[in-house]
Amino acid sequence: MATDSNRFQAIISHCKEYGFIFPSSEIYDGLSAVYDYGQWGTELKRNIRDHWWRSMTQFHENIVGIDAAIFMHPTTWKASGHVDNFSDPMIDNKDSKKRYRVDHLLEAHADELEKQGDAAGAKAVIARMDELLAASDYDGLKKLIETLDIKCAISGTNNWTDVRQFNLMFSTQLGSVSEEANEIYLRPETAQGIFVNFLNVQKTGRMKIPFGIAQVGKAFRNEIVARQFIFRMREFEQMEMQFFIRPGTQKEWYEFWKEERMKWHRSLGIPAEKFKFHDHVKLAHYADAACDIEYEFPIGFKEVEGIHSRTDFDLRNHQEYSKKKMTYHDPELNQSYIPYVIETSIGLDRTVMMLLSEAYTEEDLSTADKKDSRSVLKFPAALAPIKLAVLPLTKKDGLPEIGKDIMNTCKGYFKCFYEEKDTIGKRYRRMDAIGTPFCVTVDHQTKDDGTVTIRYRDSMEQERIAISEIKNAVESKLKLTY
Repeated sequence: MATDSNRFQAIISHCKEYGFIFPSSEIYDGLSAVYDYGQWGTELKRNIRDHWWRSMTQFHENIVGIDAAIFMHPTTWKASGHVDNFSDPMIDNKDSKKRYRVDHLLEAHADELEKQGDAAGAKAVIARMDELLAASDYDGLKKLIETLDIKCAISGTNNWTDVRQFNLMFSTQLGSVSEEANEIYLRPETAQGIFVNFLNVQKTGRMKIPFGIAQVGKAFRNEIVARQFIFRMREFEQMEMQFFIRPGTQKEWYEFWKEERMKWHRSLGIPAEKFKFHDHVKLAHYADAACDIEYEFPIGFKEVEGIHSRTDFDLRNHQEYSKKKMTYHDPELNQSYIPYVIETSIGLDRTVMMLLSEAYTEEDLSTADKKDSRSVLKFPAALAPIKLAVLPLTKKDGLPEIGKDIMNTCKGYFKCFYEEKDTIGKRYRRMDAIGTPFCVTVDHQTKDDGTVTIRYRDSMEQERIAISEIKNAVESKLKLTY
């Protein structure tokens, strides 16, 4: 539960300074819990998305992908349980009028106890909170907050309202005239687009159970307490896969996908000790088993991905509400049934934050003669926004022309960047800060023997290689084994 708030703030500042992530609508003082991805954040996000997509739809022959619409028929959300169940326990401070999520208040209090050296007390608070949440004991949650004397950060008082549920879905109107419009919702998850298309995909793809359907897309949640940078936003992106199986086999497949997804996270080059499973104490209305894969962020261990055994809840409810059959005929068993589902749901924005947290490094390079340091993002080369920077030593003597030729040779294979401005040392530092794993410098020796200096980001070591070897040298490092 230990946190490093200084490191977290340094990462946030770095993201803005170097074109990764900006506050949305910043010239109008921003919009709470909404962020825009800059030029390098967009590249990083796309690389993560592509890696996940390939790992699902190329490495697994029985998984295909779809792209469902954000708007769905409003009955979808009644059938899924979101209209009645998609809510969080909230509490208001009567003096400041500020609303808090109950679990966030209690987690913050536990963090403070941890910082004060009371690890046992912190653990007891979380255990009691989990117990009360599992029982939906809202009176007990309020009493716990009062007993712990938790105060509002704004008013400084503990004058609290009762705990109550708050629905998290955004609503809007569909129609050209407001009087005639029907209320619909922005989807709070991407999974339902998969479920309502289950038979479309199964029949057109001639899919046999077990098989999966993957999707990447935006989702929207009206988080009352959205915080912690891009960890919890109102508009975010999910990478989800629903795996359809025979009823009765869910335990086996649940364990399979737990290990399979943990293997994927470790393939990003992150040490195993930075991850852990967290089993849900209170299960969602659709699940018979659920756990999270948590990563140790600078703000503590937090969820990156959820694995859920959703039973046949979704397909059965859609069958009931739509009056359309959602059954699958199993040719091996010669019987029809509503499949059970194992879900893997990973937050793309949280994965971006995980990679940034793991990659961000501040290094002291001081020597006896001078002080020096650098900030570097040590991304896996395959996920780095820029793979290769081409840097002519000077703007003359034909060096830029050689650099442009190298760019033209390589840019069709991986993302390249060309820069002439400033000293070579300053350019190296900028590329370090963006996370570029390879820089080649074109100098006067290049004109004589056709070689360049290639510099490696993490070690800062340099060596001479032939121009003809650059593409293969970089490409050989752009593989993630999964």
